Amino acid sequence: MASLPVYRWRLAPDGYATRRQLRARGLRPGGQGVAAQLERPRRRRGPLVAYLYRIDLAKPVRPMTPARWAALAKANAARRTCPACGRDAGYVIPPTLGTCVPCAYPEQYAA
Repeated sequence: MASLPVYRWRLAPDGYATRRQLRARGLRPGGQGVAAQLERPRRRRGPLVAYLYRIDLAKPVRPMTPARWAALAKANAARRTCPACGRDAGYVIPPTLGTCVPCAYPEQYAA
């Protein structure tokens, strides 16, 4: 098993990119393995590590289909719907509350 080349922070050669950098270019790793890694040293802890992928082997991002858009809209609607009152809160309900704010604090929102 060959080890990965390790580069210091900001010193990686051209032709490599992180997942975020690939995504900004409209690309994805496309099944390729990690080609190298970056390490950013820190004082009291282990180094920060970022994995790099080869740009020439990256593939374009798959386009969103109407079915994927519909599934995403349904998932986001479920995150906004209060399980206690069943109303659309208009925002993503915080998992710490579990319900919309008026249901979590009924004494403050009593009419």
